[in-house]
Amino acid sequence: MRAITKGQEPRSLVEHRANTPSYYSNYEDKDDLRAALVRDQRGLCCYCMTRVEATATAMKIEHWRCQSRNADLALAYSNLLAACLGGHGQPEDKQHCDTHKGEMDLKFNPGEPAHRIEQRIHFDIDGTIASRDEEFDAQLNDVLNLNLPLLKNRRANVLTGMLQWWKSEKARLRGPVPDERLARERARRVGAGTEHLTPFDPVAVWWLDQRLARNA
Repeated sequence: MRAITKGQEPRSLVEHRANTPSYYSNYEDKDDLRAALVRDQRGLCCYCMTRVEATATAMKIEHWRCQSRNADLALAYSNLLAACLGGHGQPEDKQHCDTHKGEMDLKFNPGEPAHRIEQRIHFDIDGTIASRDEEFDAQLNDVLNLNLPLLKNRRANVLTGMLQWWKSEKARLRGPVPDERLARERARRVGAGTEHLTPFDPVAVWWLDQRLARNA
């Protein structure tokens, strides 16, 4: 999970809200919405950080606050996110993200700057995603199922790779890895704002941020 910077909402969504009656169910230009959400999220699922593509068969349009209890937010761009398919059609214990979440709600929204999502989470070397906020920590597991072994292992591989990279750099330099080198690696992984990120690379960025903070 990473902070999402919401860009301009699609004009078709703005125009649809101005119509009467306007519901999510009768909004016909969802391809526009998918494209905008994937653009904002730089090609990653809002929750697990796997790849999403802006098609009806490759992603879900997620309502952070569920439609059944929040009809007033059904067409609010701030409430809409791009989620992966999350094991759709598989047993519940193999599902994750929006598919597992269903009609449940979350305490924090990765697309809301005030929620400071990247300050709410951390990763253990075994790939576990966790939060010091007890309620949100429970939701990461029980609502989103983000510590599903498949996802946990993908994150662990990234963290192991970062540790190996750091040790290799130390050996090459025969001393500590300078902050400038860490910052360059971070910039490489973040890329330009219009580029799609590599799946799970935000985990590497988190690790680099922790290392830079430790050196400060």
